[in-house]
Amino acid sequence: MSSIAASTKLNKTVRQQYLDLPQGDKVQATYIWIDGSGEGLRSKTRTLDWELKSVQDVPEWNFDGSSTFQSEGSNSDMFLIPVAIFRDPFRKDPNKLVLCEVLNYDKEPADTNLRDRCRRIMSLVEKERPWFGMEQEYTLLGTDRHPFGWPRNGFPGPQGPYYCGVGADKAYGRDVVEAHYRGCLYAGVKICGSNAEVMPAQWEFQVGPCEGISMGDHLWMARYILHRVCEDFGLIASFDPKPIPGNWNGAGCHTNFSTQDMRQEGGLKVIEAAIERLAKRHHYHIRAYDPKGGLDNARRLTGHHETSNIDHFSACVSNRGASIRIPRAVGEEQKGYFEDRRPSANCDPYVVTEALVRTCLLKEEGEESGEFNQ
Repeated sequence: MSSIAASTKLNKTVRQQYLDLPQGDKVQATYIWIDGSGEGLRSKTRTLDWELKSVQDVPEWNFDGSSTFQSEGSNSDMFLIPVAIFRDPFRKDPNKLVLCEVLNYDKEPADTNLRDRCRRIMSLVEKERPWFGMEQEYTLLGTDRHPFGWPRNGFPGPQGPYYCGVGADKAYGRDVVEAHYRGCLYAGVKICGSNAEVMPAQWEFQVGPCEGISMGDHLWMARYILHRVCEDFGLIASFDPKPIPGNWNGAGCHTNFSTQDMRQEGGLKVIEAAIERLAKRHHYHIRAYDPKGGLDNARRLTGHHETSNIDHFSACVSNRGASIRIPRAVGEEQKGYFEDRRPSANCDPYVVTEALVRTCLLKEEGEESGEFNQ
């Protein structure tokens, strides 16, 4: 850990004098992809000789999949297929961040490419105009994995004053949050808010509304920017659903969902019908809502600390202890959206949004995902 800590203490002022140098007519494009763990992000950069106005202007690239848990060394070439482009808040214009899908050596989607299947499912429901908003909770840790700002021996005061708190004794790490927020705005990520969470050193940012596949694209890019910002500050952003055992809140990724019919007059009936379908597939969704098939979430979804019990489905107006929460305003206006509070902080947004569409719009039943004709 000492080598990690040392790298964060390099002089950022010295670095900036080089970043301020003109780069001529060249463009730096940083290719970003999800690795074989389903949670980690990887990136590498190349120089291009032309301006990147859209994702179609970005060429395909490749990488060694044996070093990212995505292939064996004997056949390790994998391809990066650009799918979304953002401004680069670290190098600034005209440089770009490029989110990529991963294909195998034979140009078929890699097993870890969960975006491909989500995109195909979303294409079936475009007329429904599915909107998502995801609330990403995370915990700031030091390079020793100790929660940032917590006493070296012992614990901070009990939960209560930290949620949306103000003051050095309540808000741990706001510099990171402000830098991340502005970086996302610069990049073009649809970040729509942030706040301090219930556990000290825990924060949340919200992304959305995003339609269809763009939800996963924007959340993954927001996560990448957060990791890069934390790297500069010498901290680690943890998406562990229960980073501290005991009487402390866990970290989720509450997912708000609506369709065009839900947002129109009388939409509450459509919402209630969707919730009935969700009730019948509770265990299917629990498996989809964290990368380890529910094992990570089992530490968080205990029925305490503003969570539902992982073994039981519940839905209620304005109840943060329910699996599905209907906001009070939605109940009063009889239209709007619902919030699925079950996804874990380390969930894959492509898997979560796909599961909601499968159950609520394609009316899939049972414990397994099926195939749909496009």
